[in-house]
Amino acid sequence: MLKKIIIQNLLIYFVLINSLQSAESGGMPQLNPEFWFSQIFWLVVTFGILYLVLSKLILPKISSNLESRKSQILENIEAAEKQRIDSENKIKEFEKIILDSKNKAKNYLNEARKKLSEDISKKRETLEKEINEEIKIAEKEIVELRNNAPQKINKIAIETSKELVRQLMGEEVNNSSISAIVEDVAKKTRGKHHGV
Repeated sequence: MLKKIIIQNLLIYFVLINSLQSAESGGMPQLNPEFWFSQIFWLVVTFGILYLVLSKLILPKISSNLESRKSQILENIEAAEKQRIDSENKIKEFEKIILDSKNKAKNYLNEARKKLSEDISKKRETLEKEINEEIKIAEKEIVELRNNAPQKINKIAIETSKELVRQLMGEEVNNSSISAIVEDVAKKTRGKHHGV
């Protein structure tokens, strides 16, 4: 790079010398050939120092900043990619957890429904057994009442007849004669019911 600057400066020097030699000797001092050597010297020194300062101090800092920014950007991109992958994995895990929770909830619901239906069936069976037992007891009582009813009716009829006869006739009647009459009436009444 330094060689390139020196060659450019020498080329400019020769061009200026040729143009100045053709120009008049009066006018601007920059165009006077006797000052050209010192001008070229200071030009080379100034640009050389500028080149050294740029190449040794400023450009390395700029390039290191660019490299650090580039590496930071790459790290940020890698971190963002890792976070994206982690986010996708977390989303998949959450979806799996939600699906598992739904399945568990369905299982709990099915188990509860099954247990409830079993409890209802057991209670229904128990209730049906109790109802059947109550019906059997009631039927037994009805049969007993039906079987005992004629005897009780006969007894009540005998006592009532006996009382009526005593009140109407003023005499006491024995139980055997009244019971014979009541049985005769009961037989006739049963015959009418069976005949109808």
